[in-house]
Amino acid sequence: APTSPVRVALERDGALLRLTLARPKANIVDAAMIAALDAALARHAGMPALRGVLLDADGPHFSFGASVEEHLPGACAGMLRSLHALILAMLAFPAPVLVAVRGQCLGGGLEVALAGSLIFAAPDAQLGQPETRLGVFAPAASVLLPYRVNAAAAEDLLLSGRSVGAEEACSMGLVQSVVDDPAAAALAWFDAHLAPKSAAAIRHALAAARAARIDAVRRGLADLERHYLDELMSTRDANEGLTAFIARRPPVWEHC
Repeated sequence: APTSPVRVALERDGALLRLTLARPKANIVDAAMIAALDAALARHAGMPALRGVLLDADGPHFSFGASVEEHLPGACAGMLRSLHALILAMLAFPAPVLVAVRGQCLGGGLEVALAGSLIFAAPDAQLGQPETRLGVFAPAASVLLPYRVNAAAAEDLLLSGRSVGAEEACSMGLVQSVVDDPAAAALAWFDAHLAPKSAAAIRHALAAARAARIDAVRRGLADLERHYLDELMSTRDANEGLTAFIARRPPVWEHC
């Protein structure tokens, strides 16, 4: 049987759920990866003593992003729906998700990271939303980034499509800290700040901290999903950008 795209383990005597993206080197956030993450979260959400989640990745890169093939017109509605459901499940999960990032963390991969709590990044990390280079935009990041960074920094990343290195990401508030071993740093943060606490207290504090945000994100994702499918995907350039990427040729924009 094929191995799961996500490795799931309970650590710290069941206090920590560790989810590892296990499709290196790209760790593409495709339908199978999204379904595996969603299932692992659903399966462990009711564990009473769970106090944190560590989300990390095998290989040199966290994720190159979502599957471009799944962005094509026939597949993108289902892809957006499942990705956005995963993001809401992460935001509503009863324990904080600590994210450890190495190498590339792009597109849908960064959107998944943004749905976590704190992001710890290695010095070689590169974080970005390159969607505009393909003639599209990033619905989840459009909603989530302004909760992490100021509005101008969010628009910089969403419009330029550029990647920022770990230090710049840290200075704009996108990542918590830059450390040689981000998974070890996330575990150290868990051990210092979450492990000694009541899981019930953490669960209620997290729900309280996120209540207004979750409502706004749910509405925002629904609105932008419609915008993406009904308006963006009816443009010539969105289809050209995706097709050109898959064909490995430069896109030819007609601005319509």
